[in-house]
Amino acid sequence: MPFVAAYFVWRRQVSTRVIVALLIAFAALATVLNVYPYASGGSTGTLAALHAPVIGWLVVGVAYVAGRWRSDARRMDFARFTGELAIYFALLAMGGGVLVGLTSGVLSMIGTDVEPVMQDWVLPFAVPGALVVAAWLVEAKKNVVENIAPVLTKIFTPLTIVMLLTVLAALATAGGLSNVNRDLLIVMDAVLILVECLLLYAISARDPLTRVGLFDALQLVLVVAALAVDAVMLTAMVTRIAEFGTSPNKLAALGLNLLLLVQLLGTAWVTIGFLRGKRPFASLEHWQTRYLPVYGAWAAIVVVAFGPIFGFA
Repeated sequence: MPFVAAYFVWRRQVSTRVIVALLIAFAALATVLNVYPYASGGSTGTLAALHAPVIGWLVVGVAYVAGRWRSDARRMDFARFTGELAIYFALLAMGGGVLVGLTSGVLSMIGTDVEPVMQDWVLPFAVPGALVVAAWLVEAKKNVVENIAPVLTKIFTPLTIVMLLTVLAALATAGGLSNVNRDLLIVMDAVLILVECLLLYAISARDPLTRVGLFDALQLVLVVAALAVDAVMLTAMVTRIAEFGTSPNKLAALGLNLLLLVQLLGTAWVTIGFLRGKRPFASLEHWQTRYLPVYGAWAAIVVVAFGPIFGFA
């Protein structure tokens, strides 16, 4: 992520003041992650590793917008860039995976074990390298993905609605919420994050001048379905905490679900106003982009505070 930020510093000709702020942010994050005495295999260290990329990516966003983070339009540009980057990164990963698989297969047939080289050298350089290349591709081939983005959102929105409704039906027949598996709660958190990313990307890909249509109504259905799933997940988490006590993992998951609940509720409210013609489409963009720093603040709390609070266990 620092290398991606450095690319945008060069590309945007960022001011010295912003460069200093970026360096301080990355240095502080690296210091916390490497100085804190996390217990081996402990929960707080794992949580810090999971939440640090959220902070790092928002810092990359500051470089992308050249320090103009207060601009709603620039923040939406960064959200659009993130979605397009994910597409290019996935394509690079699939192509690279095929290439690595074929190479490993051929070399293994002649008695050469390449697994240590792959683990120690290829993957550690290829994955972050692909991220930088994907960022460059988004900038260089922007029009290509802009044509694909609306199509992808229109395909995956109804599919995601079906998935959420299926999950709700399965949870309704699963018995008591206290018996819900912890791994299932983690997976559902990932699903809700995916839904929120899909919503944000769909909003960023929509033409503001387009009239209200069926797809806008489908987005409201998606939000309502996600709200129902989030409510079930929150109930299950509170039930587990009441029965088994709190822990770093439970508290982090609970905080994330509450953040998602607030954002989904706000999205539903603004979307209803937009569908009824009482709110402009820009209000939906503003709500989404202005809420993004909240996730960064929560991630910072988890990374900085959870270790000392829970004894780095």
